[in-house]
Amino acid sequence: MPELEQNQSEPKAFTVPVGISNRHIHLTKEDLEQLFGKGYELTKVKDLTQPGEYAANEKVIIVGPKGAMEGVRVLGPLRKRTQIEISLTDSYKLGVKPPVRDSGDLEGSPGITIVGPKGSVILQEGVIVAARHIHLHTSEAEELGVENGQRVRVEVEGDRSVVFNNVLLRVSPKYAKEIHFDTDEANGAMLKNGDLVKVLL
Repeated sequence: MPELEQNQSEPKAFTVPVGISNRHIHLTKEDLEQLFGKGYELTKVKDLTQPGEYAANEKVIIVGPKGAMEGVRVLGPLRKRTQIEISLTDSYKLGVKPPVRDSGDLEGSPGITIVGPKGSVILQEGVIVAARHIHLHTSEAEELGVENGQRVRVEVEGDRSVVFNNVLLRVSPKYAKEIHFDTDEANGAMLKNGDLVKVLL
């Protein structure tokens, strides 16, 4: 009986592939036209892992109080609010102090200036460091017995092994299984795209 109880207390686990998120921007239709010209539409470079999302050919410059970064890629499709996702390392160069937030949670975040080939946009808020999260399809979540909004731990093995706590599960029939780290997190754990990491429940 004691042995059975011990086994029941052990956390379940499953593996998930890594997707490393470099700095990027999501634009509204209005801001896209301000930056690239009236009636402009994004052109696709490649599809991303998450269904319906893609990297666009278009890039912009973002300008903060201390510095600027060129070649920030636009991701599609267009959104209802413009959002810029950077790493903490990026924030030091730009001179902004973005909060760690889930995508779309922009209230109280700092603004920045966005420069495109046809114009510029002064964003009042919208710069965040994206909170690490896992995308799961609804069917996978049901099979694993997890749900949207649940927080889990993620274990990375190797020379720079680490356990990431407080990782958000995002569940939708539109998602494909993948964990998103930013470049700081990935470099710190020596991760690359496609690596498998263990999710502890």
